[in-house]
Formats: sequence, C-alpha cells, structure tokens
Amino acid sequence: MRSSFQQNDLDDSAGSSQSQSFRKIEFGHWLGYGQHGSSTGQNSDGSFRKSKTGSVQGDSDVFSAQTLDGSFRKSKSGVCKGASGFMSSNKFAPVSKRLFKALKYYVRNIVDLDVFTRGLEDWVLENSIAADSSNGGQLFNSPFQMDELRQLDFALEGILFQHVCRMPCSFHDAVDRKEDEYFALEDFLQTMADGLWHAFWHKSTPSPFSVSCSRHPSSKFYSVEKAVTRGRIAELSGAALISKSVEDDPRVIWDQVVQFALFKPDIKLGNKLGISSTTLCEALFYGFHMLVSRRFSKCCTISSDSVFVLVLDSKFGAVVKFGGDLCQLDFNLDMPYESVVEWIKVHAEIRVSPVDRIWNKLGNPNWEDLGTLQLLLATFYSIAQFHGPPRKSISSRASGHNLRLQKRRIDYHQTMENNENHVLGQTEPPFGYQQGEEIVELDKYNDEIPGSKHHHASRLRLRGGDFIQVDDQRQGKRSFHIQETLVEGISLYYTAVSLENPLQLLTLYVGAHPSRLEASWEDMSLWYQVQRQTKVLKMFKEVGISSKNLPEIVAWGKILHPGSCNRQSPAERCDHPWCGTPVLVTFPVGEPLSSIVARDGPFSAEETIRCCRDCLAGLQSAKMANVQHGDICPENIIRVSDSQGAAASASASSSSSSSFLYIPISWGRAVLEDRDGPAINLLFSSSHALEHGKVCPSSDVESLVYVVYYLSGGSMQQQQDSIESALQWRQRSWGKRLIQRHLGEVSALLKAFADYVDSLCGTPYPFEYDGWIKRLDKAVNEVVEREKLIAQMAMGTITILQ
Repeated sequence: MRSSFQQNDLDDSAGSSQSQSFRKIEFGHWLGYGQHGSSTGQNSDGSFRKSKTGSVQGDSDVFSAQTLDGSFRKSKSGVCKGASGFMSSNKFAPVSKRLFKALKYYVRNIVDLDVFTRGLEDWVLENSIAADSSNGGQLFNSPFQMDELRQLDFALEGILFQHVCRMPCSFHDAVDRKEDEYFALEDFLQTMADGLWHAFWHKSTPSPFSVSCSRHPSSKFYSVEKAVTRGRIAELSGAALISKSVEDDPRVIWDQVVQFALFKPDIKLGNKLGISSTTLCEALFYGFHMLVSRRFSKCCTISSDSVFVLVLDSKFGAVVKFGGDLCQLDFNLDMPYESVVEWIKVHAEIRVSPVDRIWNKLGNPNWEDLGTLQLLLATFYSIAQFHGPPRKSISSRASGHNLRLQKRRIDYHQTMENNENHVLGQTEPPFGYQQGEEIVELDKYNDEIPGSKHHHASRLRLRGGDFIQVDDQRQGKRSFHIQETLVEGISLYYTAVSLENPLQLLTLYVGAHPSRLEASWEDMSLWYQVQRQTKVLKMFKEVGISSKNLPEIVAWGKILHPGSCNRQSPAERCDHPWCGTPVLVTFPVGEPLSSIVARDGPFSAEETIRCCRDCLAGLQSAKMANVQHGDICPENIIRVSDSQGAAASASASSSSSSSFLYIPISWGRAVLEDRDGPAINLLFSSSHALEHGKVCPSSDVESLVYVVYYLSGGSMQQQQDSIESALQWRQRSWGKRLIQRHLGEVSALLKAFADYVDSLCGTPYPFEYDGWIKRLDKAVNEVVEREKLIAQMAMGTITILQ
C-alpha cells in the first residue's frame, strides 16, 4: 500500500502533546543517536566513538562534516561512506531502514512554505549580492549546456507538439484568467510528455502520463477541472506530471510525480537576471519533497539524486535542477526546517537555467525557442528517470539532421534544373513532390540496373525491392537487392541479398556523399558507420581474424549510378548525386539488444550469460589485432539466429544448443592506436573513457558489465544528465556494490565477473579473456545439457504413454 503525504490534524494535535525530550529520544533511536543530543554514540561492539561533526555515528551511520560559511558548494560523489570508505552491502539495509523512518517524518512535517522560505531566502539574497559583484549576476550555473539544447533541437525536427489550450493574454477577471492559465498549463505539460514519449520511447504505445495539480505538499492532487468545480483553483501552486504506474489506484501521491511545474503570477518579481529569491525557495521546497518521497517510498524504484522543477508564469519559464545526497542530512526532530536549510546550503546541488520566453503574444508555446527547449530537455531527463533510457537517444535522432539536410539540398538543385528546362509560369509541382511531406525524395527512373522494373536515376533513400550496383574493390561490380529498410536515425541501414547468393541475408550501409560531409559531429556519424568501420573490418580480414562472434565484411566500394559518368579517374567524382557514395555490406543480420529488451523485457539468466560469453569471444578476437571496440552498448550488439552463425563460420562448432548468437557490431569507433578516441555514451562508456576521453585495457569489458546489468533488469536511468553525473553513478554503484548485488541475484558467476572487472577498472592490467570465456562456456554447457536431459525425459515419457 502506498504511503500518502496527507497531513491529519488530529494526529498533529495528538503528537504535539508529547514532550519534546521524549520525541527527541525516540527520533534519535531511529538514527542511532545518543540520548539528548549527546555527541558520543555506542558502536556495535560496545565501544564509544565521537564523530567529527559532533553527531553520534556507529559503523553504519556516518554523516559528513558541514561548512557553515554559506558558500555554494557542489555535492560530492553522492555516496554515503562508513568509517572505512564506501559502505559495505551488509550495512546498507539497516541505514536505509532508519533513513526511511526519518525521511517519512520529515516529509510529513515540513509543510510550511513560509517557515522554509524565511530560513533560506536570506542566504539566497546574500549570495545573489555576491554573485552580482563577482561574475555578472550569474548566481547558479545552468543545468544544460548550449550544445545539449542544440542537439535536442536537431532531434525534434519533424516532431509535432499539438497543443489545444492557449495561455490567456488578455487581462480579464482574475479567477477566470487563472482557470484558463491552468488549463493551458495542463495541456502544455501533457503535450510535452506525449510528444517526447512517442518520439523517443514508444511511437505507438499510449503515453503513461497524466497531469494533476496540488495546493501544497500535504494536499491531495486534483485535475484542473475538479479543482475548478471545488472552488480551489485560486489555491493551486502548480501542476505535476504524473506517472500512471498504478492504474487500479486512483490516488496520486508524490513518489509518482515525474516532474513538478511551479506556476506563479510573476516568477521574476523585478529581478532582471532570473527568477526571484522567493520563487527559487518555493521551487526548492517542492524539489525537496520530490527528492525525499522518491527515496523513502517502498514501492518507488527511483534512486536518482536529482529532480527537475519547472518554474513558469504566463509568459516566461525556467528550470531548477535540485539534488544531493540525503545521507548527509543531519536529522533534527526539534528543528527540522533548520536542518533541511543547512543541508541545502552545504550539501545540495542547485542549478538554475536562465529565464526565457515560453509563450508568445497569442498564447502559443515557442516550441523551437531556447526557453521551451530547456523545459523539454528537463522533461526528457525526468521521464528517463522513471521509465529508463529511451529506445532512440537524442544523439541518434539528431544525427538524422544531416540526411534531411542532404535531401533538402538535392531537392533544391533538382528544382533549379527543372526550372531551367521548363517555361516560366509553370504551376505544376516538381516531380517527386508529395503533398504534406516536409522532406522531398526525388524519384526518377532508368533501366540500366539489372532486374529493375523502374528507371532509377538519383535518389538517396532506397526502398524494399530496389537494386543497386557496387563497384567492389576486390570483386568488381556486384548487384544487391534491397529487402527491408531499417533506418534508425544515424544512417541508411538495410537488409539486402546479393544476386550471386540470394539465400543469404546481408546488412547494407550507405554512407554520406564525400562532398557533403561537414565539420560537425552529426555529419561525421555516417563516416564512422561506413568508411571507418570498413577500415576496421578490412583489417580483421587482412590479419586472418575470422570468428562467428564478429561481423564479416562481404563487400565495400562505391555506388555505381545509372547513366554516364564523366569522371577521369576512380578517385574523382562526377556531378551525379550518387557518384562516390560509399557502401559497406556485412554479414550477418540481427536485432539490436536494445530493441529486444524494449519489446520483451529483461533477459533470463541463461541468455545473459550466453550473451556475455559471446561478446567476450568477439572482443578477444579483436584484441588479437590490437583493436578495442570503443562503443559497447545494447544498440551495438545484435542477436543472430544460429543458422546465420553457422553459415558465417561453418568450421566453428558451438557446444550450446541455443538458437541465438550475440555479435558486437558497429566497429567504426574502434580504437586502433593511442590517438583514437572512443565514443562517449553516458550509460555504457567506461569510467576511464568518460573522464579522460581514452580507453584502458578493461574499458570494453567494463562497458560489457553495464550491458549485462541492463539486460538483467538493472536500472540505468540515474546517469542521464551529464558526464559528471554519469561518473558519480559509477562511483556510487561500484562503491556500494550495487551492480554486484544485483547480478548476484541473477547468477553467482556474473557477480564474480563484475567483481573481477571492478578490480581492473582504470588500471593498465589486461583482462584475462581465456579463463572467463571458459567459465562462462561451462555454465552455458551445463544449461544445455540440462535442457537436453529434460527433452530426453519428456520424449521417454511420451514413448511409454504410447
């Protein structure tokens, strides 16, 4: 049963009759404090020890020292530490139980916004004055980098945010205006959440979010319509985006709040540089309740140390990111507000975005402007905290910007050519234009490609049934028949068959035209996918590395376009849009693990072990050529049917009867020499890669541990914000052995594997592939033998019955 934060007046009056000393003793017993605030405490062995801060600490309870100068300081690693370093697993549960009771008391009693604001506002004002004189008025850093917002802008191209309710812009009756404002706010939050969900998580699955409003942390949640009918619209403080995780329970409580939007008449109150101090204090007030409710809730699995609070009025908006390690909160029952305020001053991390315009003068959101992009990015991270990483990342969708730009340019040049060849005043649309499409694809036809029923001339995007010719550098001209389009945003990606062997399904990548590669990250993604990966796979072939756990290069070269080509040498290009476009064909074809998990859920223990073994075998084969993958993640590991694996390596025998084989693909970011840098993935990159931009000998296997953790149902949503937060998640997870404990529930062998990798992280020592592949292979074989025995017993039973 979920706990509600509603405050009962009878309980409060009864509780107030107790003596303060009795309450303090009882509360101190929860946390392991000595009586009457004594500065010494008793350890489990009977000895007494005094903490550096004066509060009692047993071996399980250590609270960090606090600085009292009121200065802004970023939270440390976010890890509760014991006397001997990071907390061990056998001490974590008791502390969590005491924290649960203490935080539950705090969230029920810290409900007076005025008291909270009085304790914190002076500190904010003092530091505001200091900021005005030191760094031009920038009190807090923004939670987002400009590059992040620009990347999101690219990723949202073509995504429609269809809102209905406009923000009122006329100053009519105050009550009616507030009703209209909250209806517009409700529609705005719902539109943001639905648009992001369908764009990044599930295109066809209904959005799991709703919007409810609250008067204060201890009140019930209402829809705007219900608040209007009950006459409480004037008392509302804001609206919350709610995760509808419990469909049978109509109640809404704070651990279901994905994001809270504080709505005020004026968030600036004359402050030209940002939100007012009063508004900031109120945002931190609600942020604290969100942070605490997620931590103490028994049914909420969120373990993020930060929350996002949107701060809005009818014109402007900003984002407040608030977080910190609640283990460092010095609980005091007599002065709960003071202890929370002191924790915020010393240990909390606060980031505030610049205030920017959200709604235009007609009441419509400026969806593509900076202010609204900040709100969208905060909502994206909040959804990721509740529902895990998206199926399509921001970077993958943003990479498609280059393809859209290329199509637009080709459309422009083709239109100009058509205009030159037609009379002026032509009213018919250009050939290939389809009404309602923002991006135009050109379709012309030519009969020079064998087997084609149409006359193809120039087109970037292929479709199922098309034929293309490739000038293979080894085998000359080769023809391929496109079967299916598998475009996932960053590159053209198809399944195809060769006309020489139509029974073998292949993967075909089409790169960017060399003349259209621009000096930006989104334009280089296709280069890594095709040209760089071709180089790596050719290296494997040249040095004689052949493994069923590695992709095999089948063909590479440049597309042969229809019509005449007037280039003088193979290195040159003619004016045709296809001329010089690189193509890579590989074998086998499989489904990425990210798609499998999104569709079917976590893997079984047996499949997880099998996946780990196969990936290690592939990495070991690459290591023979001194190559590290550099980008191990679920998107870059495919599951292949065993029949394809057998065709790829007929001589390789597998002792497993599994119908699947797991292969690391996308070797374009492979590290061949010291100057090569790996891909940066906040979820799966190694700690060394995130911190130094380089790999160490164990970087790939560390990334593989995170993949195994993800496949077995581990939560990865805590590290979505930045490289800093990703490193903090890794430090906390390894320090508290969260990864090992989770994998231990799946398989003792996987736990031992994670322990071994933990001992190598960041060191120059190589990973011992042979021993671990043998151990994992033995575990797989035992499962296979058990399955065979069960099958034989079942067949014997059937024979007896017959």
